[in-house]
Amino acid sequence: MADRILLFIPCYNCAPQIGRVLAQLREVDPGLFDVLVLDNGSSDGTVERAIEAAATLSARVTIARNRANHHLGGSHKAAFAHALRQGYTHVAVLHGDDQGSLADLLPLIAAGEHLRHDALLGARFAPGARLQGYSAVRTLGNRVFNLIFSVVSGRRVTDLGSGLNLFARTVFEDPGIVRASDDLRFNVYLLLRMVDAGRDLKFFPISWREDDQVSNVRLVSQSFRTLAIAWAFATDRKTFREADHRDRPVAAYDFDVIHG
Repeated sequence: MADRILLFIPCYNCAPQIGRVLAQLREVDPGLFDVLVLDNGSSDGTVERAIEAAATLSARVTIARNRANHHLGGSHKAAFAHALRQGYTHVAVLHGDDQGSLADLLPLIAAGEHLRHDALLGARFAPGARLQGYSAVRTLGNRVFNLIFSVVSGRRVTDLGSGLNLFARTVFEDPGIVRASDDLRFNVYLLLRMVDAGRDLKFFPISWREDDQVSNVRLVSQSFRTLAIAWAFATDRKTFREADHRDRPVAAYDFDVIHG
């Protein structure tokens, strides 16, 4: 099967940044990706800005909006389901808030690394990564969590979930992914599910910056909930594997196409 890569750009209230994110595609072969910009009910004109930016590109860009508030994890599930239906072999993920750079992933694709691994995972804390505007306290906290999850999983972890990743079909065709949390913890559950399944994972260093982005993370509560994930995985992996980790199960993760 020939490579078909869907570039999935999840966004929520990213009007100031989405144009910059899509502008990154001007330096990319337009045949490399099909692009799905998936909005999760923004109220700041994100969709309109995305449509304006898409008009300046040669790449094929589809802009859609979730039918309900699926959160970040649910948006991933919607994109994965779409990729399966449309026969994509890979899904690349680039968050719409312009913290990551697609240029960090392109050399790996050019070298065929996406064909040798089940997932390429952007790592903000790997050797060679470049952080801009990221506080020392948050950096230290992330490194501690990476160490905890490295011990729990038995695999070296250098990021629990950044905004730049690529997944092969072997990952997103897993029906159990739907039971991962729909919120910001989705990437943690996905990482542990891939570890549990024995997937071949490659972390790679990325550049990451914080300028005009607005964080939706409540650090203290999120930290405790993330530690609870590590404990659950360490103490009873079978139950962890089979449990539904969503706060509210959803029958379907649907979106409506607005443009493209």
